[in-house]
Amino acid sequence: MSLDRINPAELSPATGFSHAVAASGSRLVFLAGQTALDGSGKVVGEGLPEQFEVALTNLLAALAAAGGSPADLARVTVYAVDVPAYRACAAELGRVWRRLAGRDYPAMAVIGVVRLWDDQALVELDGIAVLP
Repeated sequence: MSLDRINPAELSPATGFSHAVAASGSRLVFLAGQTALDGSGKVVGEGLPEQFEVALTNLLAALAAAGGSPADLARVTVYAVDVPAYRACAAELGRVWRRLAGRDYPAMAVIGVVRLWDDQALVELDGIAVLP
């Protein structure tokens, strides 16, 4: 299995994401959207960085249960109820990502949404991983 992260020089610098990821492997894992729900189903975390950390931890737990690791992530989509707040926290969110998932970034997008399933949720992450 391999993931080739592709960032063409003619595109804007890829900071916190990869422009393209070419994957070869034998098993695709589709990861459902994860918010900052704890084990009892309650949204935890007062602010966006705290909720992002819990949501990413949940996404990585689902990936690990499928036999994968953060390096196997080919695509992650972030749904944010407040994109300007997300942008304002980008440096902190990047530190959370690097601490939990490492320095290799999948192809990513941030999508602004009116609300998420749980009213208190500020962010949701879903993804696709390619396992050997």
